[in-house]
Amino acid sequence: MNFKQGKSLKVVFSYADRKLNYLHKTQLKNFIELLFKKEKKGLNNITYIFCSDEFLLNINQQFLNHDYYTDIITFSYSSKNEPIEAEAYISIDRVKDNAKQLGTAFFTEIERVVFHGALHLCGFKDKQQKDVLLMRNAENKYLAQFRKTINP
Repeated sequence: MNFKQGKSLKVVFSYADRKLNYLHKTQLKNFIELLFKKEKKGLNNITYIFCSDEFLLNINQQFLNHDYYTDIITFSYSSKNEPIEAEAYISIDRVKDNAKQLGTAFFTEIERVVFHGALHLCGFKDKQQKDVLLMRNAENKYLAQFRKTINP
């Protein structure tokens, strides 16, 4: 798979109250841009903000009126049919717990959640069982493709 190796200006990783020490940041950012191209969606900018459970719970309560922990919340600021402008908040605490429960590596689960947010922005849903299956299949496809690029 060919994708540019330069620094992504469209995908940004930021940190609220948790830091993510991840070796493949540049490759992941560039791959996210490729994902949007493959899904035929324009991308202006997406900022992933890594945080704690408590930080994300506060956002969930304040903006969505939900009182529970979650691994990711994505906000799109673009109008319909316009290139994506968005923020995605990811709880590192929740991803760690999910990885343990699923018996998967932490960084693999981080990648899955990053792709999950991008896929939501591309129009994938996950409220109904048929949509969950489509989302999971897309996550698995992109995760496998990405893993091949970092572990050829």
